Amino acid sequence: MSPEQKDYTTQQMTSKFTDYTYTINIYVPSNEVPKEGFPILYVLDGSSYFELVKEAVRLQSGNAPKTNVVPSIVVGIGHGADMRERRFYDFTAPAETYVYPERFKGKGHDKLGGAAHFSQFLEKELKPVIEAQFPINREQQALFGHSLAGYFTLWQLFHHQSSFQRYLAISPSIWWNEQELFHCASVFLNEHQEMREALFMSAGELENTMVDDARQMMSMLEKIMDVAFYEALDENHASVVPTVMSRAIRFMHQSI
Repeated sequence: MSPEQKDYTTQQMTSKFTDYTYTINIYVPSNEVPKEGFPILYVLDGSSYFELVKEAVRLQSGNAPKTNVVPSIVVGIGHGADMRERRFYDFTAPAETYVYPERFKGKGHDKLGGAAHFSQFLEKELKPVIEAQFPINREQQALFGHSLAGYFTLWQLFHHQSSFQRYLAISPSIWWNEQELFHCASVFLNEHQEMREALFMSAGELENTMVDDARQMMSMLEKIMDVAFYEALDENHASVVPTVMSRAIRFMHQSI
């Protein structure tokens, strides 16, 4: 494949739920299609992470007997030039009030609380389009998110857990809005018993409180579901994703 060629396709998708146009990148393996269809991994912040995740899946699935990673479809969901501002809308839950950490120095965001609408975009618009075009194994679907997208990954688990079988939350922003996700987790625990869905979380050693938050979340959720946590030594918030991607993908491919 020459540098000018791509091994994936790109399409624009405008959502009626979020009133926004996303760039959707789709990688489909060239391997023979399994009888049950390909596993699929949806990647949030696709503008930043699609290429990385796609290559990690492609390379590891080339030696599946050793890696336990089988050929899989990868879908990246990307924002436009307003990515920094827009993700604070798409990835945060609706709330009556929002409390910012001191490090924000009083600077907020124009729009917040669009997680429910973004979830509808995923479930009612994006996934049906992907499933109509490609051979998907609906019993092997995973959602990946880092940072604020990791927060949304957990939010999706707590509110629509059956939409994916594997949730991969890297350095999730559990700190958001005074750690409201811990309350969501408590409600979730009260409403569910043993679950088939599974969660992988990771954070870099240098992320300090984000490691503590993730460990606390793991200790809560492991009572009812399979939860794995990996602390990446000497890694920070920006460097952690490449370091843990291989582990996350292998976790995704554990038998369900």
